[in-house]
Amino acid sequence: MATAAALLMQPVAGVGFVQAQEAAQTPTIPGLSRQPTPAAFDALMDPNDAVLLLLDHQTGLFQTVNDIDVATLRANTVALAKIAEQAGIPIIYTASEPDGPNGPIMPELTEAAPNAIYVGRKGEVSSWDNEDFVKAVEATGRKTLIMAGVWTSVCVAFPALQAQADGYKVFAVMDASGDVSKMASDAAMLRMANAGIQPVTTNTILSESHRTWNREDAATWGSLYGELVPEYQAVAESYGRAQEAATK
Repeated sequence: MATAAALLMQPVAGVGFVQAQEAAQTPTIPGLSRQPTPAAFDALMDPNDAVLLLLDHQTGLFQTVNDIDVATLRANTVALAKIAEQAGIPIIYTASEPDGPNGPIMPELTEAAPNAIYVGRKGEVSSWDNEDFVKAVEATGRKTLIMAGVWTSVCVAFPALQAQADGYKVFAVMDASGDVSKMASDAAMLRMANAGIQPVTTNTILSESHRTWNREDAATWGSLYGELVPEYQAVAESYGRAQEAATK
């Protein structure tokens, strides 16, 4: 009976050992009062494993976007690039044919992301069908892909589905993407979500990259929130003025 009891206990001990190993291998996040468990760590985006892929943000294609205000789309894309720059996330952007009717890449993108890598395609509709693009992603050694682009149902959905099938963890940033109609965008989001791709917004990527105010660069992150959400900037300004008044 004692031997049987010991045998029954072995799997439990084994599970505990594996869990301890996983906890030891999970990266720590500075500034948190409690480090997440391995499962909780994996539940959110890890900026240290992420690559930002900006797909076909071309001025000609913007003229066909009807599911989001184009000025908002452009502003969110710029904010997304700035977030990646601040978080140390590599940025790769691409266009299928920038000299064609789809037009050039939006100029403010390159201004916001001076360290970004550009990969021109040879006409492939899906960037995941272009060898140079996939090699650029693989060269980062990272397995989490943050994607945004125009159109959502094609330029985002196609490579997102393919990369997910190839073993990458994929986030699709819906408000930094645009499509020909809300129906097209909704259908794309549903298709991607059903495949395990996670639809998010720019603000989600900002917050998951930032993670805590208990950090030395908190003021820079605060300015990014204010740029992305002007109402938040107003809240910060009113709070600052109230603090000044209280000290007089």
